[in-house]
Amino acid sequence: MKIDDFDTDNLSKLSEQLAKALSVLPAPVQKRVGKELLKLQELVLQQRPPRLLIVGRRGSGKSSLINAIFRRPVAAIGPVRAQTGKGAWYTYRAPPGELQILDSRGFGESTRPESAERATAEEEILAATLAEAPDALLFLCKAKEIDARIAEDIRSMLTVHRQMEKQHGWRSPIVGLVTQVDELDPVRIGPPFDHPQKKANIEEACEVLRQAFAEAGQEAERILPISTYLEFDGDLIVDERIWNLDRLLEYLVEVLPASARLVMARTTQLRVVQRQVAQELVKATTVICAGIAAVPIPLADTLPLTAAQIAMISSIGYLSGRSMTRRTATEFISAMGVNVGAGLALRELARGLVKLIPGAGSVVSAAVAGAGTWALGQAAILYFIEGRSAGEAKQRFESAKNEKPADLPPAEDTEEA
Repeated sequence: MKIDDFDTDNLSKLSEQLAKALSVLPAPVQKRVGKELLKLQELVLQQRPPRLLIVGRRGSGKSSLINAIFRRPVAAIGPVRAQTGKGAWYTYRAPPGELQILDSRGFGESTRPESAERATAEEEILAATLAEAPDALLFLCKAKEIDARIAEDIRSMLTVHRQMEKQHGWRSPIVGLVTQVDELDPVRIGPPFDHPQKKANIEEACEVLRQAFAEAGQEAERILPISTYLEFDGDLIVDERIWNLDRLLEYLVEVLPASARLVMARTTQLRVVQRQVAQELVKATTVICAGIAAVPIPLADTLPLTAAQIAMISSIGYLSGRSMTRRTATEFISAMGVNVGAGLALRELARGLVKLIPGAGSVVSAAVAGAGTWALGQAAILYFIEGRSAGEAKQRFESAKNEKPADLPPAEDTEEA
């Protein structure tokens, strides 16, 4: 990752500083804070594009789903003949981010695509996943053809799924998607499909897929109806029937490995998804800063705490799709009324000296650091993710300082420090 000049090297050095500071904490605090540090390292330092395996019959909407995620025509759509042949990982890119997609050959194709190298779709998929396992498997079934050889398709999908689990020791979550629900009667009803008959037909199609999974002895982690129709004139969208895509992407962020979440959220540009990942960043950084502040050495934690807060803000801004630098993050902190220069030094001096109070000093220090980090994170989410003004973000910063940050190390543990 590169958040402009606050790059991976700087973040790696910060991670080493934090790990070193943790070494002097008591075991209970060290365990909790260490867990959050590992999460932060996965989210930011080890970030990579998500890998999604999309399977289904030809015409089930695989390529349309990819285009809808990016809101750009990045995947070929074949209305008559099969377009996807050879099973391979493709990296789809747009300005906000990228995804790795195994846009597989459709099950049960009567026409073998020219690029296909193997006899069946199952063989193509397994060959492509030998080197890399997918983070999630999306099984697509067209709503109007939900009962057409569905049992056969699910058996094919489960065969692939079991083989991948043997190869990699990783069980990819399965999401069943009922696609093209906009074509169900009454067709004239568009999103959000709140017509009683339309809703009943969508639910019936979902129930058929749910039962088909159950009869195959496999429950999908999630069954979702979805519409991802976009018609483009060049890059311009001239017809849009998107529905439930946000629910799918929100769920994927929940089940993806931590290393794939930040890129997924930045790529989708959905606020609900970005907010979800941003809160993970804030929670982890808050726990880390509170833990480090409990170290009973006055002023020893000032550098890693300040750097951790700047890294948190930089990551939230990057997550929103902005180009971020260390200077941008520092300017944001200053806009919150915190002087990163002399003012911050005086604040840290007061917070550090309170540790000289036997016993209670470290508890107070941890609470101050945790509350300040939490407040900065909430203000950054409001400003960068929600797109609110600096004035509103400052108000949020002031109010958040009075909130109880989530999952801070307990006071009885910090006292032992």
